[in-house]
Parts: sequence; C-alpha cells; structure tokens
Amino acid sequence: MERRKTTLLLDADLIKAVKIASARQGRREYQIVEEALRAYFGRDLLNELWSRNRLEEEEALDLAYQELERERHK
Repeated sequence: MERRKTTLLLDADLIKAVKIASARQGRREYQIVEEALRAYFGRDLLNELWSRNRLEEEEALDLAYQELERERHK
C-alpha cells in the first residue's frame, strides 16, 4: 500500500489522545490515525468481505443486479 505524507489540523485533545494511544500500544502515531480513518470509512470491513468473496466478477455483478431488481419491486 502506498503511503503519502499529509498535514492535518486537529483538535489538541485529539492529538494528545493519539500520542497517548501510540505510547501505550507501542505503535506509531500515523498507525493510530490510519486505523481510526479506516474504521470510520469501513475500509477494513470492505477488505475483509472482499477477501472472503468466492464469486467471479460476472457472478458478483449478476447477483448485485438481481438484488437491485428485487429492491425495485418492493
């Protein structure tokens, strides 16, 4: 995974909480922030679900369209 440097303006209390969590867990601050953002955006869940996918792309699309049609007819 490619990482890029960025600058964020955050509330001082949040920065303090990140620093404390980082020290307690023995992890880098960016790892704490990245984990929180992934949880917020649901990225870990999506990656986990995708890794369990056993369907070919065309099968997955067919299933998605079937569900879409089912919802439209409710």
